[in-house]
Amino acid sequence: MNRRAFLGLGTAALAASAFGGWTLTHNGPRPLLLSARNDAAGRHFAVGYRLDGSQVFATPVSERCHDVIAHPFLPMALFVGRRPSTQSYLIDTRDGRLLQTLNSPTQRHFYGHAVFHKSGEWLYATENDTSDPGRGVLGVYRLQGEQLMRSSELSTHGIGPHQLLWLPDGETLVVANGGIRTEADSRVEMNLDAMASSLVLMRRDGSLISKEQLPERMNSVRHMAVASDGSVVTGQQYMGDTSDAVPLLAIKRPGQSFQHFPVADAQRQLMSQYTASVAIHSDLRLLALTAPRGNRVFIWDLDSAELRLDAPLTDCAGVGAVADGFVVSSGVGRCRLYDCRSAQISSQPLQLPAGLWDNHLRLA
Repeated sequence: MNRRAFLGLGTAALAASAFGGWTLTHNGPRPLLLSARNDAAGRHFAVGYRLDGSQVFATPVSERCHDVIAHPFLPMALFVGRRPSTQSYLIDTRDGRLLQTLNSPTQRHFYGHAVFHKSGEWLYATENDTSDPGRGVLGVYRLQGEQLMRSSELSTHGIGPHQLLWLPDGETLVVANGGIRTEADSRVEMNLDAMASSLVLMRRDGSLISKEQLPERMNSVRHMAVASDGSVVTGQQYMGDTSDAVPLLAIKRPGQSFQHFPVADAQRQLMSQYTASVAIHSDLRLLALTAPRGNRVFIWDLDSAELRLDAPLTDCAGVGAVADGFVVSSGVGRCRLYDCRSAQISSQPLQLPAGLWDNHLRLA
């Protein structure tokens, strides 16, 4: 069963004892979980929930969304359209008011990810140039009032860009170029025999700092997390034969090359050649990964690569760090909180609607 087959969704069916004896030691306001969801009829929503299960908003949107990008200080977030969407949605996170439907330009579509600059004035979104299918660009948008206006675009120095993030300096972008060419309105891979995936560091003006590749040509670099020390971890999706033994987690530590993160063969096999979301808890020095095809959640020590958790979670999707550990959403089951404050990681279902959560979540 997957999120598309799961029925019986409602805002009811909440866990009776969501947190048990737990306390979320989040400093300041309660975190707001932002994500995309569907309902049982297949309609798309941009949603915001508190972790106690209270709904802040559920805004209907025309197209399915992928990642969510919160503004650094204003109460708004961009719900980015899932590849090959031509729409993204700027939402007021206080009440769910749709501020803007952001349309991609002609011969461009969104790849599902974006970032706001720390100034709050600029947004960068990964896009496909469909006049030259797969040529990666960053659409550069300027926030004027409650509207994002396209200003320019930059090359991602690669093919099929997916996620992008900031390094801790807030001025250097890291881009995961998936290496796969696709045409407009299509998710069909055109170049599996000639993939060119890469991890790129680039300046805000578009100039290239570095471009590195993993040795496996068909290993598509997709999703990332950045630690406070500048370490970049990436999760891959392997496009080759299902019997190939290919590592699916990689890391670039400051001053070091882009290389595989040590993962035991037992965990690699459970990933089924596919990883989804990646998150880093910088304070606890932990790395979390979801593998929805294998229905597994993994947590490692970021420094020693010691495996801290290998747990089943059906169609696990988004993952995000909170003070106590990680929150993980599911396409067919309950969202869970993994408490990582002690040597033995424990988990508890959250009092949130079950199922039909999409691939990513953000905590604002």
